[in-house]
Amino acid sequence: MPVTSLQFTQNSTCSTDQGAKMKNAHLNSNGATESLRIEVHDDGGNQKDICHAITTSTKGGWRTMPFIFGNEICEKLGAIGLSANMIMYLTQVLHMDYVQAVNILTNFGGTSSLTPLIGAFLADAYVGRFWIIGVGSVIFSLGALSLTISAVVPSLQPISCTSSCPPPSQKELTVVILGLILLSVGSGGIRPCVAAFGADQLPNSLHSNSKRHEEDEFKDDKHPLFQSSWSFFNWYYFVIGVSSLLAITIIVYIQDNLGWGVGFGIPAGLMVFSVISFFAGAHLYVKLPPMGSPLTRVSRVLVAAFRKRRISAFDYTGPLYELTDKQSISVQQIRLHHTQQFNFLDRAAIEVPEDRRDDGSFNPWRLCTVTEVEELKLLFRMAPIWASGIVLVTASVQQHTFSVLQARTLDRHVFPRSSFEIPPGSMAVFSIASMLFTISLYDRLLMPLASKVTRHPRGITCLQRMGVGFVISTLATAISAVIELKRKQAAASAGAVDMRTVIPMSMYYLLPQYCLHGVAEAFMSIGHLEFLYGQAPESMRSTATAFFWICISAGSYLSSAIVSLVHHNTEWLPKNLNHGHLEYFYCLLTVLQVLNFLVYCISARWYKYKIVLDQEETDMKDRPSHSPQN
Repeated sequence: MPVTSLQFTQNSTCSTDQGAKMKNAHLNSNGATESLRIEVHDDGGNQKDICHAITTSTKGGWRTMPFIFGNEICEKLGAIGLSANMIMYLTQVLHMDYVQAVNILTNFGGTSSLTPLIGAFLADAYVGRFWIIGVGSVIFSLGALSLTISAVVPSLQPISCTSSCPPPSQKELTVVILGLILLSVGSGGIRPCVAAFGADQLPNSLHSNSKRHEEDEFKDDKHPLFQSSWSFFNWYYFVIGVSSLLAITIIVYIQDNLGWGVGFGIPAGLMVFSVISFFAGAHLYVKLPPMGSPLTRVSRVLVAAFRKRRISAFDYTGPLYELTDKQSISVQQIRLHHTQQFNFLDRAAIEVPEDRRDDGSFNPWRLCTVTEVEELKLLFRMAPIWASGIVLVTASVQQHTFSVLQARTLDRHVFPRSSFEIPPGSMAVFSIASMLFTISLYDRLLMPLASKVTRHPRGITCLQRMGVGFVISTLATAISAVIELKRKQAAASAGAVDMRTVIPMSMYYLLPQYCLHGVAEAFMSIGHLEFLYGQAPESMRSTATAFFWICISAGSYLSSAIVSLVHHNTEWLPKNLNHGHLEYFYCLLTVLQVLNFLVYCISARWYKYKIVLDQEETDMKDRPSHSPQN
């Protein structure tokens, strides 16, 4: 039947029979039972109603967000609040030497970057996101409590001294190391799963992150199914920003002024409360079951394609193996449309006699479905888009290193005659504040206005949003180079020969670079997170979210490598920046970002969004209802 028009009918009764009787359902946005009636009109004007059940559960919805966001806030307060000032605790309280303390914190950071991959894999393959978050939160709480015990129990602290202080004993060190290990393991369960678990609570059954959504084939931008998940990612990142802001201001202030016991105890107490709160909302959550090991699915495609390497996939014109409608319904598998990229992998879906076992069934290590092949193709297509974020992180982390050193030499008084000075390390507050402001402005003002112009429900696509972030970040590093030139000129005019001399130049000159980095993060990071969650195969969404955090870690490591390389081969970065050429380093980062942006544009132009076959070619009434595991 040629379709000439589609019409969504909200809040209308819809009943359907898909082999089992279903009660009438109504579409609403409160997480209650939902369905969608689509009126399809053919060329003759005849109408056919298609009822699609979106969920038969009264679970999920925005009412679950206080529990989920509360857990995320407490995790970030704990992770950042406990680690931001940890170097001071290790060196001043436990009397560690700087090298040992730095190595411990570096290992802690590296472990915290690795564990999200493990947690995401377990969530996707075996356990499910709910239990991984819950167990991770409990372990994280134990780590925070361990550090609190280290700070309040006198027998676990060295004797106070002013000089020639002895190093910490094995017992004192063990409690701290145990706490850091537990924090790393707990973060591995929370970080990769919270974003995906939160998005699971909102209506996603129309696969709004597919190509149909991205190219705006549905024009109804008022439909709640087309708004919930996008707004969620904006506010999820907003919550992260607020948590970071509170951690580097209030928590660090408490640690410095009220003591380490209180400074560690508050995040620990909040984390324990968040665990109780998270499990208290368990009866409200949508808990999607794990879909099996994603590594196994990927491996089967590679093995099957290799076994048929002598078959020319480019010359093959026969059908490719895929589940039938009934088979897809029975296993509740979402089928993907076949694409013409990476055709060599299509060999895995070409059926040959050797694929059958003696009992007539297919060997899954010799024959894979088109959907399984397309899932691997998706990962290949997503890889360059994901990797492009690494360079942006490399540029962004400089605001926590060299920008702090710049701020240290400037007049940091809030007002000309004010006695209050902003600490150099607290300058990042301006970046976080600008990020929070941009997120709010984008979600409430820019997105609705852009939607009217582009006719896209989000205003711009994920890839376009990331592109805006790349441009703004490049502008930020270019401005940083200009400001550094002005700072050196002011230092020369004032006769400043060392870094301890305050230059008669206000810290507010650094605000453009800090604020632009914050704006860039609001565009790029949220777009990156949306892209990874929306375009990843259904069975790998936690893993895809984990790679968002891996990107941040990789960007930090790349920054260290570039700084070491520049320092070893040039004189741009001496101990006294007034005698160096930090502006050259910023120019280098600007050039790298320009090249990265060009590669990103090519990758984004080449990228093909995933298309769900059932949306394209299967009558929606024949599809199963989206029935989450309770």
